[in-house]
Amino acid sequence: MVNKSKYNIGIIGLGYVGLPLAVEFSKKYPVIGFDINLNRINQITKFNDITLEITKSELSSVIKTKKSNKSGLYVTNILTHLKNCNIYIITVPTPIDKHNRPLLTPLLKASEFVGTILKNNDYVIYESTVYPGATENDCVKVLEKFSNLKLNKNFYVGYSPERINPGDKEHTVSNILKLTSGSTPDAANYVDNLYKSIIKAGTYKTSSIKVAEAAKVIENSQRDINIAFVNELSKIFNLMNIDTLEVLKAASTKWNFLNFKPGLVGGHCIGVDPYYLSQKAQEYGYNPEIILAGRRINDGMGKHVASESIKLMIKKNITIKNSNALILGFTFKENCTDIRNTRVIDIYNELVTYGIKVNVYDPIANKKEVKNEYNIDLIEKLNLNNLKKNYSLIILAVAHDQFFGINIKKSSNKIIFDIKGFLNKKYVDARL
Repeated sequence: MVNKSKYNIGIIGLGYVGLPLAVEFSKKYPVIGFDINLNRINQITKFNDITLEITKSELSSVIKTKKSNKSGLYVTNILTHLKNCNIYIITVPTPIDKHNRPLLTPLLKASEFVGTILKNNDYVIYESTVYPGATENDCVKVLEKFSNLKLNKNFYVGYSPERINPGDKEHTVSNILKLTSGSTPDAANYVDNLYKSIIKAGTYKTSSIKVAEAAKVIENSQRDINIAFVNELSKIFNLMNIDTLEVLKAASTKWNFLNFKPGLVGGHCIGVDPYYLSQKAQEYGYNPEIILAGRRINDGMGKHVASESIKLMIKKNITIKNSNALILGFTFKENCTDIRNTRVIDIYNELVTYGIKVNVYDPIANKKEVKNEYNIDLIEKLNLNNLKKNYSLIILAVAHDQFFGINIKKSSNKIIFDIKGFLNKKYVDARL
């Protein structure tokens, strides 16, 4: 039986994954959260989570201003504050580069950080999404290099992939079954018992780290492919003048129909993870056709929406060049502040090429982040019940709760395109 009193946990990366995990662990154990972003540390110490995953009251109940051997969360940007931890959990992002190739730099840098303070009998657990083999073939090499220790002799590793769904207040950390694994059978038991102590939904211990890595990367790849299928259906049915959402509603009456809806596929998971698997497959000499075909379809949906909008404007004899357009929503999904890999940008960029003046409004996106990342100035305020400006095109791209009941209707001099099927059908010109 694992001695829980000896759990001293360090969480590296306090984003959408790391902070909720740190909060959950800190309810039972002493936890130190580390992030290189000082602004992020200052926000958390003031009980402010800009990702909206953790409430002010939740943070205030666990945050400690000093390191302690008792339960609670101490956050810092000073790495040496973690040197007395015996468990290090790495939750940094694993993005792709502009050529859709896996970018392990944040993961390897975090491994380097941990390697400099790693001690005998410590555990390093990775939660970041990777391709099968990355933990043992890539990360361990860095840990060994910077610690001068040897895997399974001096320290151990585990892999327990994150299953956070940003913006989802039902499927939170403790309510999602957790995959676990370790570099030895005993290490696997240790990691499993650690997570089992906080995960109400239970754990599933896999036979190896590679199995856990592979299971994680196919979870989102499967969703990506299914969404690509319905996105392709929406294109076909649009040509046939058939409402795709009505077709899906009818088909879902069968007990085993998988109910996916068409839309933009962005974010840091579904829009990224399939490239990790496809890259590794190609290294083994196999070209994954279905996975990459799904990615091509989904990556092209923003441009498709813009193109269809232009066609509708032409049909109504609406002047395109120098016309005004409004995009509602910019984050990658509803009720979530995350703008990473948002595909709304594809709609924006395509409309601009037609000479259209595009405004974007998102009530929860961080305006500074949008400006820094995409060079777009979001509208500060917008009266959703009285859109006085003469917009020739309005695209509802993200179904935030704040947009519920919005007062817009199609007219002879305006196009309303509802990507999410959020608005009343009779008030819109098109939807996916």
